[in-house]
Amino acid sequence: MSIKIPFLSKQVKETELEDWDNIPSHVAIIMDGNGRWAQRRGLPRIAGHREGVSTVNRIVKTAVNANVKVLTLYTFSTENWKRPKSEVDFILKLPKEFLHVYLPGLVENNVRVQTIGDFNAVPKHTQDAIEYAMEKTKDNDGLVLNFALNYGSRYEIIHAVKQIVQDTKASELDLEQLDESYFEKYLFTNGLSDPDLLIRTGGEYRLSNFMLWQLAYTEFWFTEKLWPEFDEDTFLQALMEYQQRKRRYGGI
Repeated sequence: MSIKIPFLSKQVKETELEDWDNIPSHVAIIMDGNGRWAQRRGLPRIAGHREGVSTVNRIVKTAVNANVKVLTLYTFSTENWKRPKSEVDFILKLPKEFLHVYLPGLVENNVRVQTIGDFNAVPKHTQDAIEYAMEKTKDNDGLVLNFALNYGSRYEIIHAVKQIVQDTKASELDLEQLDESYFEKYLFTNGLSDPDLLIRTGGEYRLSNFMLWQLAYTEFWFTEKLWPEFDEDTFLQALMEYQQRKRRYGGI
């Protein structure tokens, strides 16, 4: 089934966002609150995760409409393995379910799927679904939908350091070359710009081991809404508040 993601009309665009020349190029989201959303309704936690998939679809549509270039979603962290096995197994099936339903729409609307994290550690069915989506969308040059899957920033940094040590020992890297820009080539996010805006849902105010290097000068925006409650209007509100901020990068 082909799912068309409708683009906003010029009239709607002008009424929703004030400055279309000041859209955050890269938006990263910590999608928090699925379990709490379900528990408040007397449902099992996995019901919240399933509902959260619908939210992903809505926000991807809105990001496309808003001309966001990269949308990174914190899908599964290296710490999430500590959760009950039944919940972990369910979460790691969701990328396959999401892509089975929505991949045609992503292809049609020029979205490119990619992932960051320790991809080899996730189940094969998850790997297969993501790899298929990446292959089907590899030639698209619109929104990059970037799933942070089995991702942890400390692991990412340690992994980068190990690669640097190996390359130095193999004489493939002169340490005199190593600066911030060169270091970033060893990160999972190589080739992506740093996030301009970080959104966290669920009323929590922490980074949870997410993109610690990349968020150095990112604007943060928090909401009490749980992820299944996060809607298009709230996403646009975050973009509008971003547009009111002055990014000085240490300057005046």
